[in-house]
Amino acid sequence: MSDAVPSGTENPTENAGQGGFAELGLRAEVLRALTGLGYEEPTPIQREAITEIVAGRDLVGQAATGTGKTAAFALPVLERVVPGSDPQPLALILVPTRELAVQVSEAIYKYGRHLDTEVLPIYGGQPIIRQLKVLQRGVHVVVATPGRAIDHINRGTLNLDHVEIVVLDEADEMLDMGFAEDLDAILGATPESRQTVLFSATMPPRIEAIARKHLTDPVRIRIQADQTPEGEAPRVSERVYVVARAHKPAALGRILDVEQPDAALVFCRTRTEVDELTETLNGRGYRAEALHGGMDQLQRDRVMGRLRSGAADLLVATDVAARGLDIDHLTHVVNYDVPSAPESYVHRVGRVGRAGREGVAITLAEPRERRQTSNIERVTRRKLAPEKVPSVADLRAAQNEQILGSLREVLEADDSARFLPAVEALAGEFELADVAAAALKLAHDSTTGAAVDDQEIPDAAERPRRDRERNDRDRGRDQGRDRGRRDDRGRDDRGRNRGDGGDVDKLFINVGRMDRVRPGDLVGAITGESQLQGRDIGAIQIFEKFSLVEVPAGSAEDVIQAMRNTTIRGRRASIRRDRGRNDA
Repeated sequence: MSDAVPSGTENPTENAGQGGFAELGLRAEVLRALTGLGYEEPTPIQREAITEIVAGRDLVGQAATGTGKTAAFALPVLERVVPGSDPQPLALILVPTRELAVQVSEAIYKYGRHLDTEVLPIYGGQPIIRQLKVLQRGVHVVVATPGRAIDHINRGTLNLDHVEIVVLDEADEMLDMGFAEDLDAILGATPESRQTVLFSATMPPRIEAIARKHLTDPVRIRIQADQTPEGEAPRVSERVYVVARAHKPAALGRILDVEQPDAALVFCRTRTEVDELTETLNGRGYRAEALHGGMDQLQRDRVMGRLRSGAADLLVATDVAARGLDIDHLTHVVNYDVPSAPESYVHRVGRVGRAGREGVAITLAEPRERRQTSNIERVTRRKLAPEKVPSVADLRAAQNEQILGSLREVLEADDSARFLPAVEALAGEFELADVAAAALKLAHDSTTGAAVDDQEIPDAAERPRRDRERNDRDRGRDQGRDRGRRDDRGRDDRGRNRGDGGDVDKLFINVGRMDRVRPGDLVGAITGESQLQGRDIGAIQIFEKFSLVEVPAGSAEDVIQAMRNTTIRGRRASIRRDRGRNDA
């Protein structure tokens, strides 16, 4: 579970004593535990952060999963444990998910085993009675999700009076999950003299606001993703496929059929999308499991157990639910939608290609998401050239290659002699080449389930240009007709007069402030799916649960049809003409 990095040298005890973690000023009991675990050389985030935290400085660290940040804060926390003293919470570590709470707790327990460290994870979905008993008995370190921490604080069962250090791990995810007020309340319940450490994969303005409010003159550390040395092939192959939304499930199935991943993590935006895609992939013959916030702890544990045991090879998850998961044999990461934040893309891709292993990152981009991919290219300084979805011929070739590879292994193993009598019997009736071809067909059908996949998936990368040209012609013709009608009647009855002299239709969209929607989200969704441009869109009103958007008269039905399957801020958009009722 730990994310410290074991070295491959032969004498870990000697190296640990002379350098490595010993240079960071850690106590002997902790160094002994690290030596026993085989950890020698600290990662960059550990080397930079540990000495500052041990020295008592507040710290803001930006680092992605896999960089070793758990040990970067866990090891300094253990410096405060006094063996033999009455255990009381001296460290509080806040994390976004249950899985991460368990993972961090297990790491602290292993690092602090020679200090008799008492550590307790507390999170929702676990019987609170068990947590109450352990808290009454006493613990040194509490690792908690914000919601359950607030619950215990309100009950008076989590005493924070003696807390010396608070760690906010995956702070951006906690804010995205709506825990901002809880974090303020929790930090407000701890002593002002505490040390505060914040780690986050991304650094949006909200994180900076928390740092200004709750941290004092913090040290700032940022660990960049590893860059591939010039002349070497990257450890992670990044591939982008431009696919229309209606064809995305089939395209993903086709790509996975060709790629044949050992284990893949597929990111979706919503719970509904996770469930639907999991069902689709299972229907295609994959062993896929869903993971999202709507599942209880027992279900989540079962899913992770199946994945780690190899009983499942695909995990379809929301971004938040997948935070903190450590899957050693992960070979592929799939962005079923382009992440809205480039940092999220970097964070996801960083899950593969670790420890020198090769990995593949696949992104399915809709034509309207070109702006997001451009932002990712700007941040990563890497070109994401679109590739074509494998054709039926590509799929057949890949399947044949896989069967031939398996056949070569059997021939090299030389353990198929017991089948020779059957071959000789058939050779008396049929040509030997026909017998071999029939055997290969049986092998193919047993591997693929004899599934028929003969539908070519349209290349959406070139479609927008053709559509724009066709619709420009259509729009010019329609505008001419509309202009004639307005000349005859003075105004078009379908809309009211715009400030610039044009007529408009008003659209009702079922997303609003509670969905954190912004005007730019609405404009981007409409212009990305329909033929309208930004300058065509009129007034935008955003209410708590819905929004109203003005579009040119005569274009409403086209926009409604184009946005039938669109998601805005992770929510399936429902759009219709405004009926004029006051829902605000």
